[in-house]
Amino acid sequence: MTELSSDYLKSLGLTAYGSGSTTGSTKKSDELGQEDFLKLMITQLTYQDPTNPVKNEDFVAQMAQFSAVTGIQELKSSFESLSQTMLQGQALNAATLVGKKVLVPASKIELGEGQGVSGAIDLKDSANRVKIEIYDANGQLVQTLDLGSLNAGIQDFTWDGKLANGSTAPAGIYEFKVSAQVNGKTQALSANLYGQVRSVSAESSATGLMLDVQGIGSVSFSDVLRVSG
Repeated sequence: MTELSSDYLKSLGLTAYGSGSTTGSTKKSDELGQEDFLKLMITQLTYQDPTNPVKNEDFVAQMAQFSAVTGIQELKSSFESLSQTMLQGQALNAATLVGKKVLVPASKIELGEGQGVSGAIDLKDSANRVKIEIYDANGQLVQTLDLGSLNAGIQDFTWDGKLANGSTAPAGIYEFKVSAQVNGKTQALSANLYGQVRSVSAESSATGLMLDVQGIGSVSFSDVLRVSG
């Protein structure tokens, strides 16, 4: 079969493998679309060597490959459409969370003056001397919550918005650092805080549903641990 030159491929609007992208095309040089594949096959038949024409089995194999490429592209398009539809459906269901409080993994939250906050610690094992230290935006320790000994599981806690000296905490960002003695060793644990959902968005199938939680920011719907009215 006659080998196709790069010049002839360019005349068809195609690019030879590894020679760069075609003008006006956003495809990579080594990618062929459905239309490109069909053009190549027709060109091969047109310029085939009369003394060595394409065999029937070779032609059938190329047609089968063409059908496979088309089927994969259509399947990909169908899955993308299905994924987007499912995401939109989930967004409608998640919209019922607006106005409710959700428990999410977070160590920092922005609070108003004297505003308290509730949260929870997920303990994998029973722990002693469970302690939560609360720091202001300047890194100053402003309050310590001693929770004592706790069993394994999700254990709730509440800060009333009061500083260690009994005064009202000013508005600002506060950080919660959790520590506990587990099996005789002091460990740092992750904090989970409650925040009110302000909005829900379906950004893309890759990121999924995102919640805008007051004082915390953008949180993935999949990270929600609890929902509270």
